[in-house]
Amino acid sequence: MVDTLLREVRARQDMVRAVLEAEEEADRLGFVGSLQGQRDPEAIAAAIRRSLDFDLQIFCHGSGRGTPRGFAYLRDRVEAAGIFVLLIGNLSSHHSALNVELFRGFALADPVAPFVVINDQDSEQAWSFTLLHELAHIWLGQAGVSGGGPSNAVETLCNDVAGSILLPTAEIAAEDNLAGAAQERIAARISAIAESRQVSHSMVAYKLYREGIIDQRMWSSVTALFRQRWLRSKAAQRDRARESEGGPSYYIVRRHKLGNRLVELAKRMLADGALSPSKAATILGVKPSNVYPLTNSAA
Repeated sequence: MVDTLLREVRARQDMVRAVLEAEEEADRLGFVGSLQGQRDPEAIAAAIRRSLDFDLQIFCHGSGRGTPRGFAYLRDRVEAAGIFVLLIGNLSSHHSALNVELFRGFALADPVAPFVVINDQDSEQAWSFTLLHELAHIWLGQAGVSGGGPSNAVETLCNDVAGSILLPTAEIAAEDNLAGAAQERIAARISAIAESRQVSHSMVAYKLYREGIIDQRMWSSVTALFRQRWLRSKAAQRDRARESEGGPSYYIVRRHKLGNRLVELAKRMLADGALSPSKAATILGVKPSNVYPLTNSAA
């Protein structure tokens, strides 16, 4: 099923690139592939921070009342840089949900229309780590699918890049060594860090492991613990959703999944006559009858 999703998104990316080229808006993004062959995670992290003008304090705490933080802030910065960020967790139906153990995200490193897809079946707190992991692939000029755990040196490198941006080594190095500590103490410390930094528990556990603060056995143990807690929380949320009425409209949800950059591009190209409603529907992954209500929905 992941291969099917990859083909579908590649086709949508090809259409976006084609319309940008036809309208003479196909500006090449210099950061795509700019660090090919680089293996220093700190150097890649620094380059990404500069290109995004990323502020970790705003990510963690916002910059004032009503301003986005966490994933919303990061996504805004990424889309402003020229990258399309989509949230897709199934193949058009909840019956075809994509397991996060097989697919957390992927990057298509095109110099004109780079795409990142994040599996929204994962926890929202994990999306930021996945997005930054996929950005590392784009800076390296690579495409590919990232699964539930590091499977090779490049995946580990991209994980280290994401961890360096969201939880800098200089800050985590101040943590007490937790070798031999009880799992309950370690889990509590991970929870405190994760909640204060707008990141996932599994990401904090990984960073502590990479910095030698906990060992591999404990990393695996607490990761499984937090995974089970999240699955229980997700099941409870589904139960509450079935019992309640209302909620955000289809168009608000769909716009959130597609990202403002893609929706606004389709809206502008429709207005200019560069896209037909049927082609816009393909790019947006919706029915033609939903194109105008979607593109005219509030951001």
